[in-house]
Amino acid sequence: MSGHGFHVHGPHDHELEHAQQGGHGHGDHGGDEHKGMTNQIALFTAIIATVGALFGYMGGATQANAGLYKNNAAIKKTEASNQWNYFQAKSTKQALAEMSRDLASKEDDKAKYQAKVDRYEKEKGEIKEKADGLEAEATEWDHKSDEQMHLHHRWAQATTVLQISIALAAIALLTKKKWLEWGMFLAGGSGVAIGVLALMHI
Repeated sequence: MSGHGFHVHGPHDHELEHAQQGGHGHGDHGGDEHKGMTNQIALFTAIIATVGALFGYMGGATQANAGLYKNNAAIKKTEASNQWNYFQAKSTKQALAEMSRDLASKEDDKAKYQAKVDRYEKEKGEIKEKADGLEAEATEWDHKSDEQMHLHHRWAQATTVLQISIALAAIALLTKKKWLEWGMFLAGGSGVAIGVLALMHI
């Protein structure tokens, strides 16, 4: 049978041939209308697929940024924690210096320990300022990470809706249902709108 060029057509092959020939036995007007619909859907699908690829890239980029920013926040929190530990060590030394000052009987010793207390107090102020600054930086990095994750979700939503639009386009092409074609346009427009919201950081 294969020697006589026998070939079994699958449903997809048949549909493609039907689309290319403008239909079987439906007349020129019906064929032109179907061909126009096929070309319209094909063009729309190509555009939406391209836009979807861009949205997918943006979604991946924002997710990577969110992870990077969260890592920066963790680093700043660790640095701040180290500064607070340093602050605590200075507080302990200051307390010991104050105790030694109060127990000292000589004025010279009292003055010496008081100088240490004053030095520790000054150093504590500098350490506290640095620790507070690091905590503020950590909070800012956390905020940036949250913003990037929000944008990532927006891009992911836009990409998903565009994928639905492409699926509707395929079904519309196979079934030739006009309402599916309108659904395809609606889903595609919605996906692009969500992408615009992400682009505007909303």
